[in-house]
Amino acid sequence: MKTIARPAFAETEEKKSRFLAELVFHDDLAKRIDELRALHPKANHHVNAYRYLNDEGQLIEHGKDDGEPSGTSGIPCLKVLQGRDLINVAVIVTRYFGGTKLGTGGLVRAYSGSANAVCDVAEIIEYIPQGEAELFAGFSDAGTLEQACAEDGITILDRQFDTDGTRIKITGPRDRLAELSVQFPMPE
Repeated sequence: MKTIARPAFAETEEKKSRFLAELVFHDDLAKRIDELRALHPKANHHVNAYRYLNDEGQLIEHGKDDGEPSGTSGIPCLKVLQGRDLINVAVIVTRYFGGTKLGTGGLVRAYSGSANAVCDVAEIIEYIPQGEAELFAGFSDAGTLEQACAEDGITILDRQFDTDGTRIKITGPRDRLAELSVQFPMPE
């Protein structure tokens, strides 16, 4: 699976209709749609599609036509995300109607083309599942724990010292967190 490094934007045109496509993190979808509705009050539609993993690791995906004929916009955008194996992302396509009706086939081509255009310019990276862990080290191993937490991709959220040693809460790649949790387990 893959995801994006940062949001991306692309614009396409089909028979004088403008399609403004954004690829964003799924967590930012609702806020970004609200912002786009405010930025583009004269736009006819804000079609979107998303794919993300929920807390149980289940894949959730959906496409919304936002007033376009059923199945002509949200699902074609979703199929682009599926075809590119993107996860934890959403595509939003804002359409300004250009005066010429595109028909159902034309809408499918225009929306999927717009979604593909924004995916083409996005920085696509490997998806690495993230998580949090709490670690403990006695004073004799505190330096080794600190060194392990200085690795790329690991962020220290909290650090506490007590009479027994160091407790550190971190976030980072789940696989690496599991290894560190075995090496530096929290006391019972």
